[in-house]
Amino acid sequence: VQLQASGGGLVQAGGSLRLSCVASGRAITHYAMAWFRQAPGKEREFVATIIWSGSSSYYADSVKGRFTISRDNVKNTIHLQMNDLKPEDTAVYYCAGELGAIATSRPTVADFGSWGRGTLVTVSS
Repeated sequence: VQLQASGGGLVQAGGSLRLSCVASGRAITHYAMAWFRQAPGKEREFVATIIWSGSSSYYADSVKGRFTISRDNVKNTIHLQMNDLKPEDTAVYYCAGELGAIATSRPTVADFGSWGRGTLVTVSS
């Protein structure tokens, strides 16, 4: 499956952005999907993940209560709604997918085999 993220941009602290990731090549119906991010000079880190049905989702502690991951399997798309953004949220955001279930609520980069190009989110103070 090929993934393409979009929706990044420059926003002031406290603002909101909605990222989208469109999949092509095959349906993501049975894929666990996730968002990761990578800030300059840092390793790529987990942000949020959602199971194939959309009935369960998990978040990194740093974004819990501010970010919401969702999916539309009909449109082969996932989203990340980001509210109350902080300067420390500045990063390139990547969507990722893996066929089947992910056996952890804190997945790592190694748990996902399909990755899209990232989209840059910059939060100014």
